[in-house]
Amino acid sequence: MAIKFIFPALTNNSAAATDCPLGITYSMQERILATTALLLVLCIGTLALFWHPEPPSPPLPRPGLPAGGDFVLETATGKVSLADFKGKSLLLFFGYTTCPDICPTGLITLTDALEQLEPEEKSRVAVLFVSVDPARDTPAHLAEFTAFVDPAIIGATASPGVIADLARRYGVIYHFSENGAVDHSADIFLINGKGRVVDKIAHGTPATTIATALRQQLKAQ
Repeated sequence: MAIKFIFPALTNNSAAATDCPLGITYSMQERILATTALLLVLCIGTLALFWHPEPPSPPLPRPGLPAGGDFVLETATGKVSLADFKGKSLLLFFGYTTCPDICPTGLITLTDALEQLEPEEKSRVAVLFVSVDPARDTPAHLAEFTAFVDPAIIGATASPGVIADLARRYGVIYHFSENGAVDHSADIFLINGKGRVVDKIAHGTPATTIATALRQQLKAQ
């Protein structure tokens, strides 16, 4: 004997009788369909969450800071070492006095950055200009050169071997050309009061940006 069930009509409000040999009501069928749809949505959502057919490329690594380290150099007034700047922020710049453009503009930018600091802040900052050309840049000549730019800048150098080792530890590259010029990298290294390199400032960085970096470092130490 077949069981008759009454289903709401899809097109009007009248009742319609339908034989259902499986004995399942229409509302239960709707529940099954809804459950199936829900499971399907969950499966798709799970796949979308965990499946990446083309994983994103990892970000490019930022260049690391050099190891740096202590040094002993010659100035017009005697030897100078990294320990002499303990408790101060040190701006370390490599170059040579007959450099036609990079060194003068770089040192002038550093001077402009220092002028933007308060007197108390400026007293806690030092600038050391290291010549990679000790054959021509004697300590006395370096003192004349830095005094012309800013008397607060310290000029120093050492033997070629010492300079080569120092440049290597700070990631500085330089090369002597046949015409007497020296091709060299122009980064400026910011060293904190504990003697650790904390920033590498690219040539051409505005003085305002350098001054901001100095203030942040002074507050941190």
